[in-house]
Amino acid sequence: MSHLQPLAGQTVLVTGASGGIGAAIAERLSAEGARPIIHYGRDRQRAQALLRKLGGNGLIVQADLSRPDGAFTLWREALAAAGRIHAVVNNAGIRNEISIDADPSDWQAAWQKEFQVNFFAAADLCKEALVHFRQNGGGRIVNMASRAGQRGYAADTMPYGATKAALINLTKSIARSFGRDGVVAVSIAPGWVRTDMAEDFVARHGKDAAVGDIPIGEMAETGEIAELVAFLLRPSQASVNGATFDINGGSYIR
Repeated sequence: MSHLQPLAGQTVLVTGASGGIGAAIAERLSAEGARPIIHYGRDRQRAQALLRKLGGNGLIVQADLSRPDGAFTLWREALAAAGRIHAVVNNAGIRNEISIDADPSDWQAAWQKEFQVNFFAAADLCKEALVHFRQNGGGRIVNMASRAGQRGYAADTMPYGATKAALINLTKSIARSFGRDGVVAVSIAPGWVRTDMAEDFVARHGKDAAVGDIPIGEMAETGEIAELVAFLLRPSQASVNGATFDINGGSYIR
């Protein structure tokens, strides 16, 4: 392991890696010596383009995390392709809007879908990873939470905030329960990050709606998130276990 490649020899499964934060994470991990497993749901072309950008350093696995068996299928295929997985980054997520005035069946469907992708799939991957890590001398889990999971969220996006709060709690439970098995689990809780999702929001509501309560006045860049993920995957970082890293420009407290 060199100073310039602190993640040399690590294979890291990144969910939702074909674009946005996930793609930035895969790029950064590759630059630091790791071999990313690029998971995608629908956009195979973007996943293949990313792998080419990485000079072929990585693997691609498709899985639909909105299906109850999606995460287990993903893990099985990723492990078969890689042989050993050293870390999992649960980055895949969706964010839908549902009003309290919605029809009960629509309301329940929205909550179910959001929890399936954002939390249940991540929990299933954590389960499989933990079994694998215990058998192979440890490993790391990075769960992509959100500022919304720390301070609550807007009226029409309550399911999203709830899934992210659950993810933070799961991370803490894993850290407490499996730290002695060589497992390190951490959460990252970004505020607004400059992604397609954010740009769509800005186009509809204006930039100030997104950054008005962020003291530094700007969204985070995907590269900032990716750099932090890579740092937290370093073998030298052991005592970060169980921590939640706020990366929101100072807006958590406002």
